[in-house]
Amino acid sequence: MTKKKILFVCMGNICRSPAAEAIMKKKINENRLSHKFEVDSAGTIDYHVGEQADPRMIGFAANRGYIIDSVARQFDPKKDFNRFDYIVTMDNNNYDDIKLFDKDDKYDNKIFRMVDFCETFSSNKIPDPYYSGKDGFDLVLDMLEDSTKGLLNKVLGDVKQQNKI
Repeated sequence: MTKKKILFVCMGNICRSPAAEAIMKKKINENRLSHKFEVDSAGTIDYHVGEQADPRMIGFAANRGYIIDSVARQFDPKKDFNRFDYIVTMDNNNYDDIKLFDKDDKYDNKIFRMVDFCETFSSNKIPDPYYSGKDGFDLVLDMLEDSTKGLLNKVLGDVKQQNKI
């Protein structure tokens, strides 16, 4: 199996997408699948490029055993569409922004909403916790834990299905 590549996308790449990246990496490692996956994150804007994730998100994630060590970068349509198999957005604005980069709908089958993979939560977005307190960060982490589980199951199911063809 060639490596499956997943890119998580939020607006600034300092809260939700780096948290999703860290959670997914831990799930992949726990399942001894790190040799089969590549995981990264990006933002739709360039405001935080080169910065570490929000210190609050780093702290709340660390309390749950996740290590957020990524550096913010902006989504690069010239490279990222070809490089990644799954481009997973945190809310409808991020989804719409990524879809705008895909002018010919060439990569439509790669672009997803994170909430599409929730198994427990029912929501139309992973909310941005930037202006919220502890409860907002905890909710985002809860939702990301739930949806990364669903996403991992989908990717593994896709691989299984492809191998049958």
